[in-house]
Amino acid sequence: MLTCEELTKVVTDYLEGRMGFGARLCFQLHVGMCGHCRRYLGQMKQTVKALGELPDEPMPTDVKNELLTRFRTWND
Repeated sequence: MLTCEELTKVVTDYLEGRMGFGARLCFQLHVGMCGHCRRYLGQMKQTVKALGELPDEPMPTDVKNELLTRFRTWND
């Protein structure tokens, strides 16, 4: 069975329909039994919906550079 940590790593694949039948079944089983991951999945769905409603405006270069710097130095 999928662990909570594993689920967080593949939630995007699940939401984008990029999982095979077996992986999707394991994902859904875990979510069905784990309230924390059910909430997490709900939050991710809300985030995707909210981001999809943002206007298509280019990101300012300074903001983009700052984000890239932060992502590159992110500690796991």
